Amino acid sequence: MRVVSLSAALAGALAAVGATQPDMWAVYDAVLGAAKYVDLSHTIEPAMPVWRGFGNITFQPATNKLTGKPFTYAEDLFEATAYALTTDQLGTQLDSPAHFSPWRAASDEIPATYALSKLVVIDVSDKVATNASYGLSVADIREWERRHGRIPRRSVVFVRSDWSRAWPAVNTDVFPQVLLEAVKFLHLERGILFHGHEPLDADMTPAFDAESWVLRNGYAQAEGVANLHMVAPTGCLLSTGFPKFRGGLGNYVRFVAVCAQSWPHGVQPSAVAEAPMPAYARPLVWDAARGYRARE
Repeated sequence: MRVVSLSAALAGALAAVGATQPDMWAVYDAVLGAAKYVDLSHTIEPAMPVWRGFGNITFQPATNKLTGKPFTYAEDLFEATAYALTTDQLGTQLDSPAHFSPWRAASDEIPATYALSKLVVIDVSDKVATNASYGLSVADIREWERRHGRIPRRSVVFVRSDWSRAWPAVNTDVFPQVLLEAVKFLHLERGILFHGHEPLDADMTPAFDAESWVLRNGYAQAEGVANLHMVAPTGCLLSTGFPKFRGGLGNYVRFVAVCAQSWPHGVQPSAVAEAPMPAYARPLVWDAARGYRARE
């Protein structure tokens, strides 16, 4: 199968539009509306893996403060859920620089331009298979560039280790790393926007060497990324969406890779029910044993 890169398809669409200020609707109709979308995020749920210093999270039915009772479809026309989240460093996340430095940007201060960027995926899963704590090095980056070309400026670089494929049965104490030398090279020599990795930390050093350097120097980083085995090394875009918590130090994030129409993974807007979304055979009900709403 010949896979055309999304960047090439976008370039063709822009040329076809032929205007100095192209109509982005035309670009969507020509390319993005037929692209493949791959979810790179974990679902947030109780008992999900978290860093060893954070407590577990809990869900419960939201309570009407006027009656003291949970909202019900029968009495209130709707139901809602209350979330007790012990940290803003949870699941698939985007660390704000303020996580390690109070003088750096908080969650609500990250620019809106993070919404869309070029995506690079560097695969070290073969090395991780023989060394569970293997760390991405500058040599790995240069090897990738020999095969795929120079990493574009302002791109996002995700490191594929396949650690997340065992989720939630993962080891949060021993995991694939991104070495300090690698993050310095990516930012200082290649000018990337941010990097991301599958584990919940960048490295296993006592002082969080790589993560500390990244955040204290004003860069963000992604953690808990998933499904990188379903994304090409080059040619896809990354959609990044997260809530704006005032003064937040981390972000619950939804990463979605946007790949070419010919890419074998992902879903197309025309192939899924979006509006309206489908009704299900079983209702969503509160499951006290699981601690969240489920279809039974």
